[in-house]
Amino acid sequence: METTSEQASAVGGNGPSLTREQFLSAYHDMLLIRRFEEKAGQLYGMGLIGGFCHLYIGQEAVVVGIQMCLRDGDKLITSYRDHGQMLVAGMTPRGVMAELTGRATGYSHGKGGSMHMFSREKNFYGGHGIVGAQVALGIGLAFANKYRGTDEVAVAYFGDGAAGQGQVYESFNLAALHKLPCIFVIENNKYGMGTAIERASASHDLYKNGEPWGIPALQVDGMDVAAVHAAAATAVAHCRAGKGPFILEMMTYRYRGHSMSDPAKYRTREEVDQVRKTRDPIEHVKHILLDAGVEEATLKAMEAEIKAVVNDSAEFAQTSPEPDPSELYTDVVLEA
Repeated sequence: METTSEQASAVGGNGPSLTREQFLSAYHDMLLIRRFEEKAGQLYGMGLIGGFCHLYIGQEAVVVGIQMCLRDGDKLITSYRDHGQMLVAGMTPRGVMAELTGRATGYSHGKGGSMHMFSREKNFYGGHGIVGAQVALGIGLAFANKYRGTDEVAVAYFGDGAAGQGQVYESFNLAALHKLPCIFVIENNKYGMGTAIERASASHDLYKNGEPWGIPALQVDGMDVAAVHAAAATAVAHCRAGKGPFILEMMTYRYRGHSMSDPAKYRTREEVDQVRKTRDPIEHVKHILLDAGVEEATLKAMEAEIKAVVNDSAEFAQTSPEPDPSELYTDVVLEA
């Protein structure tokens, strides 16, 4: 039923399990997320982004590796650390950045901000500010897939801090009971807000939390996009075959604080630097590509293109209009 962490590590292996073209695509998408998030951090510091803003820097391999296994029609839902999922789903950097800055051209017309934007066109269902609430909604998306008779899957992302929430276990039960095609992705970045997972959970192997309901699971190196891709392919195949839900615990790490207002004094600078130097997901793929004969000039050109796209999104956001005051009651109050 379950897979041990040692077996799970072998799923992706230490060697390249993707083609050169797939690694190039993964490098592009991970770098886009990182540069976008860095720019969002800058705009937040300038006061152009208000409210909460949770950056995805360091965790890029998780969403990129999983998205490579999905297809049109598959559904995504996640927590408030959501910009990476939006970008890999195909939502435009312009639209996402405009929403972050509260502009009318944003995906929620400037009224949702960082934590609350959606795109039904891209099958991205949020962005949710309530810890763990998106998981129950995720199995709803999976139920809709099954009810309609499709083989589409739903992916529900949540963090280690949400893994102990009651609605998560209720969702495990219902998903297993009805054999719903839902992939539960636990992004274990070691800290729920400022609390280390060891101090918050008696279960230190979160992928085993679905055992009472017989949910198969893998614990994966979430800093290795090839390992993520291999594990995700297993989970997706399981769900498409009508065998019910699957749990993936991604062992990852965030470089920044929980949110932009978090100084992250609960961990040492040396700890963060050590992960950056030895486990960075983007540098890992860059070395693989260089060893495979990809010229550094090719990667530099890609980086320049991504920088231009991100700068364009920031310029677009800053020059877009704010929502008209008449929008204050749109989608909120219906006068009968």
